[in-house]
Amino acid sequence: MSQSGAAAASLPPLLLVGCGKMGGAMLEGWLERGAREVVVVEPHADAMAGFRGRVTACADAASVPKDFRPGAIVLATKPQQAEAALPAFAAMAGADALVLSIMAGKTAGGVAAMLGGAARVVRAMPNTPAAVRQGFTCAFAGPGVTPNQRELADALLTAIGEVAWVEDEAMIDPVTAVSGGGPAYVFLLAELLEQAAIEQGLPPDLARRMARRTVSGSGALLAASDLDAAQLRRNVTSPKGTTEQALRVLMAANAWPRTMSEAIAAATRRSRELGG
Repeated sequence: MSQSGAAAASLPPLLLVGCGKMGGAMLEGWLERGAREVVVVEPHADAMAGFRGRVTACADAASVPKDFRPGAIVLATKPQQAEAALPAFAAMAGADALVLSIMAGKTAGGVAAMLGGAARVVRAMPNTPAAVRQGFTCAFAGPGVTPNQRELADALLTAIGEVAWVEDEAMIDPVTAVSGGGPAYVFLLAELLEQAAIEQGLPPDLARRMARRTVSGSGALLAASDLDAAQLRRNVTSPKGTTEQALRVLMAANAWPRTMSEAIAAATRRSRELGG
């Protein structure tokens, strides 16, 4: 489903469980898309400061209006809190309501079981560029999810960026490692570029501006180009030039190629561990 198609779709009543950074980014996207009836369960009042008067805020499941019937329940709570938090929403998570889970590691079947077994669950992994509607989300439709429910999940997720669907749920674990955690790796690159620039004598303010703009500008170029990342890298690298010298260090067998592979493997393992 295209983003323009998702924008045209009318959103049903929504229940959001957890309004941290990702939940809040998704909520802002839905409100921009015209969501009219949203109930948010979030125990921390500070998290709701920017949404006062725009949604119904509840401190816990017991505070949700008794007559509220959500078309979709979005689970954005921490995965470690799932077993304690989810059973309270079982009565609302029957076959008629889509359950969209963005909890890292928790399988569609595991989420359904915590909600009483009848829930139709889409498992998804967005990333933090969702905050500026530039996110990337991979999604998997669990057993029993109807075409209409999948379409609704797509509409909810395209409100924060691009969406890709996978047919094998096992793929969500490396997706979590690569795109879910990916922004942190990019931010680390900007951080290290800034530090290295200061070490070479550049003023801190200049180092910061240069590192941030280099990373964000390179990302924009990558997004706009039909060339793959390797070719774009080669285009920057003049033979026997300064960039070539730096890449000899970064691309040594025991440097970035090895450490990135090990890092993604470690994050993938942790995603699987969170699933129990």
